[in-house]
Amino acid sequence: MLAILTSGSSTGTPMKICNTLLIGVMTILLTTLAKAQTPVRYDLSFANAVHHEARITLTLSDVRANVLELRMSRSSPGRYALHEFAKNVYDVKAVDRDGNPLTLTRPSPYQWNISSPPNYVQVSYTLFADRADGTYSQIDLNHAHLNMPATLMWARTFEEHPAEIAFHDLFSDWKIATQLATTDEPQVFSAPDMQYLMDSPTEISNFSLRQFQIESNGKTYAIRLAVHHDATEDDVDELADYAEAIVNEQMAVYGELPDYDYGTYTFIADYLPYINGDGMEHRNSTILADTDSLAGNARGLTSTLSHEFFHSWNVERIRPETLQPFDFERANMSRELWLAEGFTQYYGNLLLRRSGARNDSEFRQTMENLVNTITFSPGREHFNPIEMSMQAPFVDAATALDPTNFINTFFSYYTYGAALAMALDLSLRSEFGLGLDIFMRELWQRHGKTEEPYAVPDLEAALASVSGSPDFARDFFQRFIYGREAPDYSALLANAGLALQPENADKASLGRVTLSFDDGKATLASATIAGTPLYLTGLDRGDQITKIGRYRIRNERSWNRMLGRIRSGETYSIDYVQRGITRHSEITAVTNPTLRITDIEAKDAEQASAFETFRRAWLESNIEQ
Repeated sequence: MLAILTSGSSTGTPMKICNTLLIGVMTILLTTLAKAQTPVRYDLSFANAVHHEARITLTLSDVRANVLELRMSRSSPGRYALHEFAKNVYDVKAVDRDGNPLTLTRPSPYQWNISSPPNYVQVSYTLFADRADGTYSQIDLNHAHLNMPATLMWARTFEEHPAEIAFHDLFSDWKIATQLATTDEPQVFSAPDMQYLMDSPTEISNFSLRQFQIESNGKTYAIRLAVHHDATEDDVDELADYAEAIVNEQMAVYGELPDYDYGTYTFIADYLPYINGDGMEHRNSTILADTDSLAGNARGLTSTLSHEFFHSWNVERIRPETLQPFDFERANMSRELWLAEGFTQYYGNLLLRRSGARNDSEFRQTMENLVNTITFSPGREHFNPIEMSMQAPFVDAATALDPTNFINTFFSYYTYGAALAMALDLSLRSEFGLGLDIFMRELWQRHGKTEEPYAVPDLEAALASVSGSPDFARDFFQRFIYGREAPDYSALLANAGLALQPENADKASLGRVTLSFDDGKATLASATIAGTPLYLTGLDRGDQITKIGRYRIRNERSWNRMLGRIRSGETYSIDYVQRGITRHSEITAVTNPTLRITDIEAKDAEQASAFETFRRAWLESNIEQ
């Protein structure tokens, strides 16, 4: 082959053909080599589950490094901030094949080293875990809820090795729900490599299981719900019915399901008072966690389910290049979360409406929240959607001791992106008779099915293609994605027969703020929002308001009574205490800016029909009956 490669003609064609052949052969060789690699083995024991501990053993064969580097992850798929999982790992020990102890050193808080390791190394450690959500793990007498980056130590140079994971000391009624591949042993599962292993949350408990099948592209996929709950089986049935309707409605957007590995997709749900609310997407599964009971509440718990399932297309396969591959050793910053999370947020709610899990009034409230947030949040003056996405490592379940000014500089890229998704949906419908579904399907064909990661310019190119108007795509991206404008929602909603109006035009406001009332004092518990009367007057977090006009402020009742009596445009005296100093100033009330969506009364039957047709195409089911 090498001799052939050196004899290419001046046209370069034989060289190109031979290069292609060489690449193919190399791919086969690398694939064969990967399959021949010795699997990494994990054994997890829950003998001390009552005290939230697991004893975990990692077995490595064919070790060839001069220094074996063992790591606990610092980040987790679907999360963008750092989470120091090593803090709950202790009693770390290492032995060789004969049980002889090996010396461990710790060069960093999240790494253990073994110098001059033998070919075979077995590392064991204790994990403490008592937080069940989409990021962490929880072990107790009721379940083992495992997020793998928070659970499993891993070794550098073994990232491409297949893995086996075995679970021991389980209660007799515990079952295992996971996207990991099954093996001949019921408590042993496998993964093709570390990326897949770390992306595979697992619930071990006496959960209720429901399953339905969906046909797509000539294949049958099993959609499973493993529900750990304190409700009834009828409640689980109701949740499964909602899930099936939502899954079908979402498939209608893209025209097909993803080709789920191993032919299954699993909703892993914990609805219990001692867990933490969350939702987290994974390639072939999702974590749904809520402190609210499932009892009589299946419909109320569908919001997270809908959002996370939409991720199986948008972000798990239609994936930003900034998240590919996921880095477990640092914060993962992405420029595209406004689409990856924000458009998913929009569709999660829209498809609840299309599936019948939400009504018009509920969806209208969702739209009102989006419009009010993007219109009035001062954060838009500081960051466009791309820049706002890049703030994720500081806000996505991140922790900090020092105060921030996020109330004035940040609002969620979920909300920002969802508001822009709604605007783009309405724009495509009104200008081109299309809709956002066409755009999402184009992204699926270009980047999802091919799993070719995208960057922001790729999104603009896809919009230009589906709209047939590069000018429209360029204008939308320049104004709303690279720029910081807010769309004209009044004009956009008018096409659907909807109007934006002040919700409380007759009520005055001093600005949205959180107050704490304690011992007869009214203290600002949050920073004031830029541009509001309280901000312009000079008040901020921690200030105590004592009097406004003739109204003394001692409790929530007196605060609300004052707000009900002052008038927009009027100026009042204000007394307050700021860091121990009593201050006196003036404050001018404004009209409450909150907007609400109302119906436009049609001028005639033709306009009424146009409004109805627009809304039906936007909000009604896309499933062919």
